[in-house]
Amino acid sequence: MNAMWIQQAGILLLVLSLSGCAGLLVGGTAVGVSVAHDRRTTGMVVDDQTIELKLYDTLNKRLPPGNQISITSYNGTVLLTGQTVSDAVRWQAEDIARNFREPPVRIVHNELIIGPPIPLSVQSSDTLLTTKVKAALFQINYISGFDPTRVKVVTHRAVVYLMGLVQRNEANAVADVASQVGGVRQVVTLFELID
Repeated sequence: MNAMWIQQAGILLLVLSLSGCAGLLVGGTAVGVSVAHDRRTTGMVVDDQTIELKLYDTLNKRLPPGNQISITSYNGTVLLTGQTVSDAVRWQAEDIARNFREPPVRIVHNELIIGPPIPLSVQSSDTLLTTKVKAALFQINYISGFDPTRVKVVTHRAVVYLMGLVQRNEANAVADVASQVGGVRQVVTLFELID
């Protein structure tokens, strides 16, 4: 009985860590471990988290109600996904993000679409796809020094967005593996290439 419980707890921890929820379970240790493997500086990791929180708050205050916008920041590059109530609001959200200064946003990728918020079932399917893609990245063991935890995976309506500081061969391998995961409709690479 105890062995079964330990195995189930281990699987739960793996799934949660792959879906980005490890910080909820292990507090500051998860941040320390992720920063140790991250190619961003610790300051940039903190800046990205700050951008996501502050920009979310700013958009909620300045945009009309009825939007469903997700914000992902990686190395000062912001990805906007979700739905807006109109084209004007879509561009207003991008303009707010582009002009965000504390901390500064370098690049904005506006992938917002016009329409009603997606149902919880679609959101759940996207979360599962994100987890499946993250798990699939561990197959890339043929590139020396590649660490799949350095790749940020965001899924919206079965479109997978990939972010991170990666080498060209890593970018190609990650995009290829992600495109082969069942249920992925499209892969969009937003990597910053490094030498």
